[in-house]
Amino acid sequence: MSTIEDAKPVPVTLGGVRGGPAGARTLRRDPWWRSPTITFVFLTAFVVYSAWAVFQNADYYVGIAQHRDLISPFYSPCIMGSCVAGAHGTFLVLHWWTITPALFALSVPAGFRSTCYYYRKAYYRSFWQSPPGCAVADGHARYSGETRFPLILQNLHRYFWVLALVWNVILTIDAVMAFRLPGDGGIGVSVGTLVLVANATLLWLYSLSCHACRHLCGGHVDQFSKAPIRHRLWKIATPLNERHMQFAWASLIMVALADLYVRLVAAGWIHDPKLF
Repeated sequence: MSTIEDAKPVPVTLGGVRGGPAGARTLRRDPWWRSPTITFVFLTAFVVYSAWAVFQNADYYVGIAQHRDLISPFYSPCIMGSCVAGAHGTFLVLHWWTITPALFALSVPAGFRSTCYYYRKAYYRSFWQSPPGCAVADGHARYSGETRFPLILQNLHRYFWVLALVWNVILTIDAVMAFRLPGDGGIGVSVGTLVLVANATLLWLYSLSCHACRHLCGGHVDQFSKAPIRHRLWKIATPLNERHMQFAWASLIMVALADLYVRLVAAGWIHDPKLF
């Protein structure tokens, strides 16, 4: 043949359900099921805990009575009329909203995470078995991708990413406000301060390592030499993107731990120690 255009494609037949061999689910001998099973357990635990915490609608703010300014990330921004005194932290208050403020506060983070490229892979494999692993048969006979409702809504991810940055700023302000120790020295550092700072830091790392962020920095650029600023941003985003999975898990666990810590302090189960 003279050119690559002369090459004829060789038809490939899997012979079985999409992703697997004929007559068997898989020929793999390694414990391929371990990863989707662990993912299923952790995501289920997070969803169950989050649902419980959201509808508690209590013990999410530690205020001046305990010489602290700590708010759970599940309830921030707390701009609803149902927020406890001191938790607002803003001039905007929607008095008509009388149910748990966490439903609003978690709307954007939930949309951002559920449409995230990594989390799609995680829950497609662990919950929907579509497919559960490489070279493992799909759990469904038909496959339509993300072309139908509700999966077509995954295309909103880039917009949720932009909104998530606003939420990150708010949670960063919460972390800064956690340095306030009203009635106990004014400014200082407690364990709660470090918890909220760690939460905000991991959320920024998760957001800035996002595939949408990396594409925004360097996507649709034919020659980086003609876009030096975007090239510089792309070089910063790329090593973060390589660890996107780790940041996704770390930030997910941390946001739940931050809520739990604030909840335990607010309920009086534990005391928030002042470090200095």
